[in-house]
Amino acid sequence: MKYKIYITLFLIVLGSFVLRFYKVAEDPPALNWDETSIAYNAYSILKTGKDEWGQFFPVHFKAYGEYKLPVQVYASIPGIAIFGLNELGVRITPVVYGTITILVTFFLARALFQSEFLALMAAFLLAISPWHIQLTRASFESSFAVLWVELGIWFLIKGFSNKRWLIYSMIPFAISTFTYNSALIFTPLFLFAIALIYHKTFIKMKRTILVAAIIFMILLLPETPYLLSGNRSSRYKLVSITDDAGLIPRINQNRGNSKLPQPLPRLIHNRITYVAFYFTENYLSHFTPQFLFISGAPHKQHSVQNMGELYFFQAPFLLFGLYLLFKRKNRFRWLLISWILLVNVPVATTNDSIPNALRTAIAASFYQILTALGIWEVVIWLKNKHRSLKISVFLLSMLILLFSLTYYFYQYYVVYPVNYSRDWQYGYQQAVDFVNKQADKYDLIVFTRHYGEPHMFTLFYLNYPPALYQNNPNLDRFETNNWVWVLKFDMFYFASNGEQKKVLLYFPDLGDKGTQYADIVKQNPGKKLLFIGKPGDFPADKQKLFTVNFLNGDEAFEVVESK
Repeated sequence: MKYKIYITLFLIVLGSFVLRFYKVAEDPPALNWDETSIAYNAYSILKTGKDEWGQFFPVHFKAYGEYKLPVQVYASIPGIAIFGLNELGVRITPVVYGTITILVTFFLARALFQSEFLALMAAFLLAISPWHIQLTRASFESSFAVLWVELGIWFLIKGFSNKRWLIYSMIPFAISTFTYNSALIFTPLFLFAIALIYHKTFIKMKRTILVAAIIFMILLLPETPYLLSGNRSSRYKLVSITDDAGLIPRINQNRGNSKLPQPLPRLIHNRITYVAFYFTENYLSHFTPQFLFISGAPHKQHSVQNMGELYFFQAPFLLFGLYLLFKRKNRFRWLLISWILLVNVPVATTNDSIPNALRTAIAASFYQILTALGIWEVVIWLKNKHRSLKISVFLLSMLILLFSLTYYFYQYYVVYPVNYSRDWQYGYQQAVDFVNKQADKYDLIVFTRHYGEPHMFTLFYLNYPPALYQNNPNLDRFETNNWVWVLKFDMFYFASNGEQKKVLLYFPDLGDKGTQYADIVKQNPGKKLLFIGKPGDFPADKQKLFTVNFLNGDEAFEVVESK
């Protein structure tokens, strides 16, 4: 019997790898700016031992000024070393750890409910999960945090039977905090909740708990300078609902629109009520049927769109599983409830892309485990039923599963790349490849910043030597509004959209329209310039050397030269 369990598990894990690896370099349709940043910094460490800023094996990567946590970057080094600085080299890492997460889910679910069938079902559901597949086919830090949190919870549960595992659990829990910012908040909150819930049990093993706590705090020490510095707080301000730049005007607007007599508008519309309202709204949005089963997350990179984060067929089993969790008084029911209730706390304090599948990825496995619990109970109920009923339920289940998978794969592989290639910053590779072939013909190459961070895509697709970039005499970058802007390096100049230094494209033949543009041509007399811009940057009659289209046929880039 055991060998059947492990053969089935092997097939599930193998299938999960195939689902994550198949066409991974092509779908999602392009690398986004975070993937290229993670990859180039990993490449830089591989080649020089320093990041793009010249920092020797940093604990935090400054990158665009948002200070990326280190685990994803360092974990990406082996894939890039083997496959090179390309799409496969970047994405093989999430494929591998995403597959390992399926295996860990099996052991975690088995430890929770002492059922190998339930554990296999939980692993299978995560293997085919749109939520998890989406975030493990691209280099998202949050999906790596899922693995470490699950590993920590599994070890923690084992610790109730063998207390040394409580100590071991601190290692993956600590690693999770170096993986993604949501985990940096979730993990300490979760451990604190577990300490409260199981305090009577832990008192009996207080020496072990003390050792575990000391180890956890020691492992977190490298985070201390970052947590105490302004770097983390400045990053948080970019997405926080408490950001004064947006908070105060919104409160004042609400007061101004209020028809209530004074001082009621001031009492009703203030910082406390505003933050409390939006925190609650953001928090609860992640439990809605709309997010879970109907349309998913609004952010186009984080969700396939047109379907929920979970399959619709999971809904009744999920609710049934939640009911069973308390009816059967499972020993770890409050551990599981703490898991799902605390996951949404970090994201509830942010103001962008709500509900957010990326920042709540740690919840994905919880939903699969609870769904598996509901399915397991139905299977037990069917065990002694008539054979015809069993066959009917089985065939209906297979039909629903086949339909769900067919719809999902059609959306993911056929509809999604075409409709959302722009959201994945498609076109940079084609533009940079053309530029690379033509570079020796020009003195300066001017690249639009319209689609975001062109310097990183240029570095990545040119496989630009990190040592040369770190010490480039022409490197010009500056920081403003908690973000880094690279103005130029080598022969590349990155024209702003107007947010900072207003440098746009100028051509003598534009006539009156020329007043809109900074005179880059006149600033570089006698030089031959190549311009990569978005549609509308150049006159309609200007000869295009090359164009790049998004996968839906819309134009992405136009390439022209100065005369």
